[in-house]
This record gives sequence, C-alpha cells and structure tokens, in this order.
Amino acid sequence: MKELNKEQQIKLLRLARKAIYVYLKEKKSLEVDRDEFSEDIFSIKCGAFVTIHKAGMLRGCMGYIKGLESIPETIINTARSSAFEDPRFPNLTEEEFNSIDIEISILSPIEEIRSISSIVVGRDGLIISQGNRSGLLLPQVATENNWGLLTFLENTCYKAGLNKDAWKSSDTNIEKFSAQVFGEKELGL
Repeated sequence: MKELNKEQQIKLLRLARKAIYVYLKEKKSLEVDRDEFSEDIFSIKCGAFVTIHKAGMLRGCMGYIKGLESIPETIINTARSSAFEDPRFPNLTEEEFNSIDIEISILSPIEEIRSISSIVVGRDGLIISQGNRSGLLLPQVATENNWGLLTFLENTCYKAGLNKDAWKSSDTNIEKFSAQVFGEKELGL
C-alpha cells in the first residue's frame, strides 16, 4: 500500500480525535466528510488500529486486522471503540479527553510466516492463532518494550491466551504484517 503523507496523517489524526469527541458529547457516530477525504488513498480498504495513550500509558487500543471499510470510516469506528469499547479500560471521560494522545496504525496485508527468521522486530506486527484463540501485537509494541524476537513471540502467545511456547506448535498459525504508524505527539498536534 502507498504510504500516507504528513498532511493525510494529520487529517486522520484529527478525524480520530473528532470522532471520540462527537461520541463523548453526543453519543453518536461521526460521518465521513467525503469532500475532505476525496483523495484516492482514502478509499482503500485496509486494517487499522487506533491507540490512545494517557501520560505515556496505554488507555485504549482497538482496530480491524483486515480492511472492511474505507480508511476514514475505519478510523472513525476504531477511534470510538478504543475510547469506549476496549474491555481493559473504563470509558474515556470528558476530563481525560484533553490529556490523551492518539496514534494510528495503518496495516499492510497479512502474510503467513513459514519461518520465524522472516520476522523483523520493529517492522512487523504478529498474529498468533491456535484453534479459536488469537492474539495480535502491533509492530511498535516490541520496540516500545525493547523485546527481542522470542519475547515478542511469547507475548503474542500470551495475548492469545496461550502458553508462551505455543508458537512452536505445528497447530499454531503465525502471521505478520507491517504498519505505517503515526501519532499526534510525533506530528506536534
């Protein structure tokens, strides 16, 4: 997928913040402004995640692994989900709204891994699944935690509710993807 330029990244970050604000104030979903998001790149359907941080700590993260809607529609829905539907956290409050930082991850297509040597920590995110259990970690999680490959694999297994060595099993599926990651903090918003 073609990378989003800085102006497009800023548009999407502002859209994510606005989607959270509108839901916080009016309990309704924001509609995409087709004129503002008329560039061809915004019509692409791809997976995406919106991550919310508060004081440097995770405050919510939800997303789609595969493309279901256009990028702006995906960002609206995942921003709202991150703020109000992540089961690990209470709903975001009005008092918190101005103290959060938003980060967006636009995902590449997912590819199955034949050998763990093809995984590049920091570039690749992982999906590990076994039976009806599945866990996903975005590429930046390994970097932020200074994990090597084995720790990254183990923690993705934990995220799936599996034991740390489940990635070694022949009935475990390992997939990878890359992501274009950008946030309000790094873009000075």
